[in-house]
Amino acid sequence: MKNILSILLLSVLIIGCKTTANKESGTTSSASSTEEDLKYYFKGTGNEPFWGIKIGNEEIVFTSLILGKEKITFPASEAIKAMDANVKMYKVSNETASATITIQQLDCQDSMSGTISPYSVKVEIKNNSELETKKLSGCGKYLTDYRLHDIWVLEELNGYKVFATDFQKEMPRIEINSAENRFSGYGGCNAISGSIFYEKDLLRFTKVISTLMACPQGNKEGEFTKALQSTTTYSIGNNQLILSNPSGKLAVFKKVD
Repeated sequence: MKNILSILLLSVLIIGCKTTANKESGTTSSASSTEEDLKYYFKGTGNEPFWGIKIGNEEIVFTSLILGKEKITFPASEAIKAMDANVKMYKVSNETASATITIQQLDCQDSMSGTISPYSVKVEIKNNSELETKKLSGCGKYLTDYRLHDIWVLEELNGYKVFATDFQKEMPRIEINSAENRFSGYGGCNAISGSIFYEKDLLRFTKVISTLMACPQGNKEGEFTKALQSTTTYSIGNNQLILSNPSGKLAVFKKVD
């Protein structure tokens, strides 16, 4: 009987330890994910051999299964942009290695999983002690700012505060899904939806569609949707989302829970 009780007690302790470990692991994973979202804005990967690249405002990290190139960290560098295509090139170096990273907006299929990514990535990397450069190809994507993922209600439009009387029923709002790069909401007269295009320092609202309800005279839905479609940049602070373009501030939203 004592043996049975001992076995039962040991089982309870093991299960308890596993549960605690899982909880701790979950908490750490969540925190790390948030840190990753803040630290890096682009990630790319490739196969045969496996490699990865993370680009942030402070550093660029290359990892791989290549002997002597398991992990190389470079200082951040500004991208060199092509004039006639969405192509960006980073030339980076440190005390032991140098690399050229090229990112092109071009659908790219992972050679193993078959997953389609919106960007192709090429990396040319070598240690300073080597004569030959290792050339690698893969796919990647920009990590949309997770802070955009919320519901935002319009407060200002083209520099002026808006009121319920400017619209048919209620104030315009957008709900952004940063994981799927989509948005939906209410334009002040019709339901609206569409996609968002995100890169570092760039935000566009694209493929905007709406229902076809006729809006009463004076309704500012047209101005609102035009502001969305004219957006190129944004800022977030004090529970506000500000959309802008080179001409100035277009719209100000308040975050709602």
